[in-house]
Amino acid sequence: MIASLAAAGRGLRRAGGQLLPDAVLTLRGPTSARRVALTFDDGPLPMTERYLALLRQHEVRSTFFLVGEQCRAHPGAALEIQRQGHEVANHSDTHRRFTTMGRDEIEGELARAEALLPRGPAPLERPLVRPPQGATSIRTLAVCALAGYRTVLWSLDSGDARVRDPGALARCVAPPRVRSGEIVLLHEDQQWTLDALPPIIDRLRGAGFELCTVSELRGP
Repeated sequence: MIASLAAAGRGLRRAGGQLLPDAVLTLRGPTSARRVALTFDDGPLPMTERYLALLRQHEVRSTFFLVGEQCRAHPGAALEIQRQGHEVANHSDTHRRFTTMGRDEIEGELARAEALLPRGPAPLERPLVRPPQGATSIRTLAVCALAGYRTVLWSLDSGDARVRDPGALARCVAPPRVRSGEIVLLHEDQQWTLDALPPIIDRLRGAGFELCTVSELRGP
């Protein structure tokens, strides 16, 4: 049953990526530029500073999809992520699946989390949201779009929510599997993900990829 639901979700994402405008649903960036966006879900968490230190050491900017209740538990962390040059985006307030909620509940989740996220001098016309666990439907995509959000999913899952071997994760996010415009799903607060990042970064750069935020990947 779980496998069939996951397959249905993948099918919806593929269909949505083909049929829905990018302003509603983004699965990947343009293939015209050799760029890749690394994205991190579920923070801020106790290991966030270690992630930031590693990304700072490698001079990489990424997009962090942050949960409101975690922002409250770790005050100042969202601002520090942004201060270090990364993009912060909405990952809901309580990390509940949007597909289990009504419109008012989803809008409340978005608004409460958004109020905790710092915004730069030039905020996005449509702020970014990644629904928890990537759970979407045509209805939830429409609710997010009508609330002014662009839903961002991913084109390459690192598998770090299931696999704890850094070597296996690094191989998953390495050329030739990675293509231009890829949005890579990673998670915070996992030692195996942290250990996989240096080889991931080195191999992508060695293949000529520029690492950037989702908004930089998408372009103007």
